[in-house]
Amino acid sequence: MNIQVLPDHKLSSVAPLKPCNVEKKEVELILVKDQNGVQYTSSTIMPTPSTHGTPCTAEELEERETWGKKIDFLLSVIGFAVDLANVWRFPYLCYKNGGGAFLIPYILFLVIAGMPLFYMELALGQYNREGAATVWKICPVFKGVGYTVIIIALYVGFYYNVIIAWSLYYLFSSMTSELPWLHCGNAWNSPNCTDPKLLNGSFLGNGTSYAKYKMTPAAEFYERGVLHLHESRGIQDLGMPRWELVLCLVAVVFLLYFSLWKGVKSSGKVVYITATMPYVVLFVLLIRGITLPGAMDGIRAYLHIDFKQLNDPKVWIDAATQIFYSLGAGFGVLIAFASYNKFDNNCYRDAILTSTVNCVTSFFSGFAIFSVLGYMAYKHGVRIEDVATEGAGLVFIIYPEAISTLPGSTFWAIVFFIMLLTLGIDSSVSYWLSSGLNDCMLCIYVLTLLDNYAAGTSILFGVLIEAIGVSWFYGVDRFSEDIERMMGFKPGLYWRLCWKFVSPTFLLVVVIASIVTSTGLSYDDYVFPSWSNVIGWGVALSSMMFVPIYAIYKFLSMPGTFKQRIAYCITPEHEHHLVAEGATIRQFTLKHWLAI
Repeated sequence: MNIQVLPDHKLSSVAPLKPCNVEKKEVELILVKDQNGVQYTSSTIMPTPSTHGTPCTAEELEERETWGKKIDFLLSVIGFAVDLANVWRFPYLCYKNGGGAFLIPYILFLVIAGMPLFYMELALGQYNREGAATVWKICPVFKGVGYTVIIIALYVGFYYNVIIAWSLYYLFSSMTSELPWLHCGNAWNSPNCTDPKLLNGSFLGNGTSYAKYKMTPAAEFYERGVLHLHESRGIQDLGMPRWELVLCLVAVVFLLYFSLWKGVKSSGKVVYITATMPYVVLFVLLIRGITLPGAMDGIRAYLHIDFKQLNDPKVWIDAATQIFYSLGAGFGVLIAFASYNKFDNNCYRDAILTSTVNCVTSFFSGFAIFSVLGYMAYKHGVRIEDVATEGAGLVFIIYPEAISTLPGSTFWAIVFFIMLLTLGIDSSVSYWLSSGLNDCMLCIYVLTLLDNYAAGTSILFGVLIEAIGVSWFYGVDRFSEDIERMMGFKPGLYWRLCWKFVSPTFLLVVVIASIVTSTGLSYDDYVFPSWSNVIGWGVALSSMMFVPIYAIYKFLSMPGTFKQRIAYCITPEHEHHLVAEGATIRQFTLKHWLAI
């Protein structure tokens, strides 16, 4: 039997769930076979006596591929959640937003929103055994949000794979006796290239940050040698793709394809390397980092506590958005991964474990990053804030420059870029699984645009609609009963309150705040033209529009009166016979909306 991993919108063809027309259901699982280490289970909805029920037939037994081992699933989820943002975004956010004080809003949002939504997505996928779109048979009018998250995953995959390709290019470039970004004098260097040994606080002047100084060998290797930004006038002048980067991107695509070509049988084994390697490398880099002069100054700057920063609303917005981007709720990946679990798997424990591991990893990575930033500040006689940065500037300029000054720099560079590759690959595998994406070649300007708009407000909006659909329209009480059928116990009152009230309210506030605080795009000193921001919002709306468009389509395509159409839209598909028979629909009762 050869079951392939398909895009979310096709998962129903892998394992459609066709419950019998009954009001009360018990789920029976039968182990069918064990093939090549992957177990296949057959599940059916067994009826209890019902005036509306019909007996289940043999044709209603459906096979569904499951993870071969529990550890395959856990490593896949951890590998997806622990990505580049844990290394290149969280440490800097923590530093600039009050250090240790930033952990207060971060942990608060983790507990009241991150973990509950993480748990919700795992349970939703595991019970229904469907992907992000087809899972909405529980409330058909919300199927549009499934397409929203698939499109978002598609956009993120576009630029995520390009970043992996850059990492691969750096890895190949590191396989020399002397790293190419160590000195000036190369073909890509400008006449103004400055030896880093000459750069110090007095040379840079009071108004210049070392991290923003673009005439170092490392900065010029990235912007002139790799990206050729000096040949572009801006986003309106993208130029031709570079063949070296195209080949790296093709290599990444092949690598991802062969990671998935046998579905979870292959991807579940790949994560044994891609999910564990970053921890080994981070630990090695930390040990090396803390032995460098100035390392402790960097770590103290990372951990300094400034409670005054908590008065700034942007700190809270940063904490909220980082939780969602880091945990990965809303991309449809968690739903897809969980759909391959055994029906009685304890997804509650999995949610607590994997979300905790992810956040601890973010915090831990800060020590490896800021120990090296402290060394850089010491070496050039500048403040920590002058070398502290995030994103591509951190992993492709500042950190490689620091590595190039160490004994055995080639080894440390290879180790570092292997870590970036493994961080990126297991997350990108997840995006492939959830969206079936293709790739394109992007320059830094397009990447910056997609990074800001493709998965910004739109992903928060998607999670908000998802939370409303499950907790209010499907019903948090019914969802809790589904979980009880799987694990034998209902979620506690805390989780039910978070799902129904706390998380949706929190998400609504963050969505509004992200729109209100949105500013124009920029990359260092380059300010994007106003039309590019319009395109950015167009990209964001192109995914969000699926929610209202599909809802309208679903309503218009349903038969019957206005009330019956509404009933068909918000009633689970296996209860549509009740609508046709004119029975009372629970969503039309006050009890449904008040239930917890």
